[in-house]
Amino acid sequence: MSNPCALCGAADAAAFDVAPRHISVELCPTCTAGATGVAEDVPHWRCLNDAIWSPDAGVQVIAYRILHKVPAAWATDLLDIAYLEPDVLDWAQEGVAHELDLVHKDSNGSILARGDTVVLIKDLPVKGGGFTAKRGTAVRGISLVSDNAGHIEGRVEGQRIVILTEFVKKQ
Repeated sequence: MSNPCALCGAADAAAFDVAPRHISVELCPTCTAGATGVAEDVPHWRCLNDAIWSPDAGVQVIAYRILHKVPAAWATDLLDIAYLEPDVLDWAQEGVAHELDLVHKDSNGSILARGDTVVLIKDLPVKGGGFTAKRGTAVRGISLVSDNAGHIEGRVEGQRIVILTEFVKKQ
């Protein structure tokens, strides 16, 4: 039997290495996906209200990093009031520093931010989706791909897709 997830308490947790200090924390598959990629399931991340206050520094670091990815006002508010010891904060910021260095720009050179609304400037066939995202479609509440300044994510026709920034303009 595995230990519960350190963030949400789910039973199917496995060890997750918190870089760069290589401390192991038990995370469920959903929390592991949020820690390594995009924090898409906004209702799930309400568990971070408690996790950010954990006495375990590794848990605080993961919660801090995921909160930076959650496209919701409550996540930003929680980051504003959360207190991390200075060395823990430095550790947590090491993981988000590269994301903050990337600048996502639309086809006109306007800087894009998480939560922005963009409009498609050409028809885009969606691979694996079986449809074409039409020119003029508004994509609300975009997410920035953390390791590629040329990619954003958003929902079109109910599906979450990756969109090249060269094919959008900020609204």
